Amino acid sequence: MPAIPDDRSPPPRFNGARYCLEENARLRGDKPALVLAGDGGRTQVLTFREIDRAVRGVAAGLRDLGLAPGARVMIRMGNDADYVVVYFAALAAGLVAQPSSPQLTAGEAAFLMQDSGAAAVVAAADCPLDPEACRGRIVLRQADVARLRAGPPLAEYADTAADDPATLVYTSGTTSRPKGVLHAHRAIWGRRPMHEHWLGLREDDVVLHAGTMNWTYTLGVGIQDPWARGATTVLYNGRRDPGIWPALVAAHRATLFAAVPSLYRQILKYADLPAHDLASLRHGITAGEALSPQLLAEWRAATGKPLYEALGMSEISTYVSTCPSVPVKPGSPGRPQPGRRVAILPVEGPPRPLPPGETGLLAVHRSDPALMLGYWNRPDEEAAVMRGEWFVGGDLASCDADGYVWFEGRNDDVMNAFGYRVSPNEVESVLAGHPDVQEVAVTELAVRDDVRVIAAFVVPRSGAAPDRAALLAWCGERLAAYKCPREVVFLDTLPRTPNGKVQRKRLAAGQGTA
Repeated sequence: MPAIPDDRSPPPRFNGARYCLEENARLRGDKPALVLAGDGGRTQVLTFREIDRAVRGVAAGLRDLGLAPGARVMIRMGNDADYVVVYFAALAAGLVAQPSSPQLTAGEAAFLMQDSGAAAVVAAADCPLDPEACRGRIVLRQADVARLRAGPPLAEYADTAADDPATLVYTSGTTSRPKGVLHAHRAIWGRRPMHEHWLGLREDDVVLHAGTMNWTYTLGVGIQDPWARGATTVLYNGRRDPGIWPALVAAHRATLFAAVPSLYRQILKYADLPAHDLASLRHGITAGEALSPQLLAEWRAATGKPLYEALGMSEISTYVSTCPSVPVKPGSPGRPQPGRRVAILPVEGPPRPLPPGETGLLAVHRSDPALMLGYWNRPDEEAAVMRGEWFVGGDLASCDADGYVWFEGRNDDVMNAFGYRVSPNEVESVLAGHPDVQEVAVTELAVRDDVRVIAAFVVPRSGAAPDRAALLAWCGERLAAYKCPREVVFLDTLPRTPNGKVQRKRLAAGQGTA
């Protein structure tokens, strides 16, 4: 790959798909780009040349459908190669890719396509679509994608500006509905500090990622980053068994393995680690949840391999991390990556960075090329996260004298469920619709020192006796699985402030009124 310049700013004309694919197809066309591992040893391998050709074919087909530059293309597919192809094809055509989870219900997906104004929806057969929400939109199924892949390819990637919109991802915030985070093409360029200062990424690496393609953690660390360096990606689309991951590392000679802490914990509990050769693995990568010192020590003891953590979010991905050249301090996600402007700001008052040791809001300067363009049609929420020249995402933290960040919790009530941000308001609004529920509050609940789950605290209507299983089933019909509560606690009343606001922190601390 060409030498990476020292400057932080991308070229004025920049296309994220071209950056990841064009040079790779020319210089290393026969090298495996994407390896999809399935059940029973089933494997699909696509080279950089094949991926580039497929992306250009679908991009040309999307343009031929009459989609205008910047039109949103919602992707509602499973964990397969077409997901990757359609994502990069949208960027290649100058459109905006809108990844979504196949776990979403038809109602949740309908809200996203209506809120975004998606012009097209690309969906797998087993991903339900609301017919009314699809009215007036182009709907493509996988047979259509296959036809476009085989069609005449796009001659040139779209000549987009670095600041042109490229990706729209929806994330939970403090409201009852997810909000769209709009990223520019430059966001892919802005990930480059992570390559050296978190992943330790090299061209000869084989990166195994445990996530699904719709997740920004997977799209970024599992696909965009390896391809930006000419490395190979391995993803798994078989049965979700924690015991499979050591076998996949051994079978594909993976050098880096990326997952959330919850999965590392499950691997230690359920996998037969000594039965697999992990000699190829240099280290593990972890993000999405806090890595506890206990889990870090247990993984090291069991495998002899280090784990390198990072802290980030949908609006800017990761910007604080450890890496092979940054020693790990257990309990800290690390230091700001070189080239990042990171500060701790007061919760209230002028946005003047605080000195080491003081707790405040973790902030990133708005000049960072990886920072979002903004929230989709949410100017009020966008204004709320900008403090002068700084973006603040709600994380409370402090920095020590060595520059390490120490996470101190959230300044809002947003929860973290296995690496996904979940709004308690969204879950509460669903449960409040149950006929037996008078009041409800949702928060995280610690079930172990390093394990937290979503819990619903329910006040039943007078004379009603709601069943825990029925409430969970109610949620399961209306929410993606990762948003659903794992625990239901019945109370006589909810704890409130003198002004009537529910005190979720008291519920999380077990101070509800039974």
